[in-house]
Amino acid sequence: MAEKRDYYEVLGVDKNASETDIKKAFRQCAKKYHPDLHPGDKEAEAKFKEVNEAYEVLSDKEKKARYDQFGHAGVDPNFGAGGPGGSPFGQDIDLGDIFNSVFGGFGGFGGRRSNPNAPRRGTDVEANVFISFEEAAKGTSKQVQYKAISTCPECNGTGAEKGTTPKTCPSCGGSGRVTINQRTPFGVVQTQRSCDACHGQGKVVDKPCRHCDGKGRIRKSKTVDINIPAGINDEQILNVGGHGNSGINGGPAGDLHVYVNVRPHSVFERRGDDVWCDMPITFAQATLGAEVTVPTLDGKVKYSIHEGTQPNDIFKLKGKGFPHLNSRGRGDQYVKVTVEIPKNLSSKQKELIKELQRLSSDKNYQKNKSFMDKLKDLFTE
Repeated sequence: MAEKRDYYEVLGVDKNASETDIKKAFRQCAKKYHPDLHPGDKEAEAKFKEVNEAYEVLSDKEKKARYDQFGHAGVDPNFGAGGPGGSPFGQDIDLGDIFNSVFGGFGGFGGRRSNPNAPRRGTDVEANVFISFEEAAKGTSKQVQYKAISTCPECNGTGAEKGTTPKTCPSCGGSGRVTINQRTPFGVVQTQRSCDACHGQGKVVDKPCRHCDGKGRIRKSKTVDINIPAGINDEQILNVGGHGNSGINGGPAGDLHVYVNVRPHSVFERRGDDVWCDMPITFAQATLGAEVTVPTLDGKVKYSIHEGTQPNDIFKLKGKGFPHLNSRGRGDQYVKVTVEIPKNLSSKQKELIKELQRLSSDKNYQKNKSFMDKLKDLFTE
């Protein structure tokens, strides 16, 4: 088996990167290797999984701390240091309890323990959806597929085999923590740690549910239909409440954050709510003026190019841009003209061009005349 790459290297960040930097790097990498953009590409699929694995660790404060200390072994459940709250003392010792015991809670350590059986909200999950440029402009509906943790339907979250119920842990009396004597630099003090028998849950299961292996929750694929509003931006996040990971002990589910990815367009470019495009016209159209067909988000429209149009001239089509998100009105469309110089001319065409040049005067080429006048002044000084 190939050796795993460093998670920071996978996301392209250093170890001092902030949560925001890590999330931003993940978004860029996930978008780059997403299977929707590389159908059938096994290498891209493998990199996408690698990116998700790295982010799952580095976005979790506890996992990140263990990874920083022990490397990949620190987040491997088969390795001793990978358990929750891995301690250099070899046990799950809460240093806050030591300080609380010696100093009476000085320094902000310690405090009342939370009830392990209290309802807890589920965590949020993320998903990606890809839409076209036109769908971003007009709005659309999409079915989003993602994975989330759900309450086990067989045991209803208890973790116990159907027909049985969890029992209060005899080791900790249901508190989820046990008191031990710990030798420290301050002497022998009483400290508390998570109960090994129930893993801090306060309950034990004699017959674990076979469907979820006694965990009470399972990860499963889900789908949800979402409405994407007209005018949405690339990488904007839509929040779908209550569709994240299920809660614990009857707590509410987390939310689903859907990142909207807008595919680039072959003709248009978005700038704010305005749309820009480059439009080539012929030498004759630029010189004589012409009625041209211009593509817009609403279809083709006619526009009259004025006589003597110059390269890089810009004209505006009012109200032909993106709708203002959750508001009235639209941006505009800007069209930059590029004049195409003809190639592969026949002998007759070349003669006509030369005849045009012979018949031309300075008033036909004012920029050229101005430039030549500057050169004349420059070299006569």
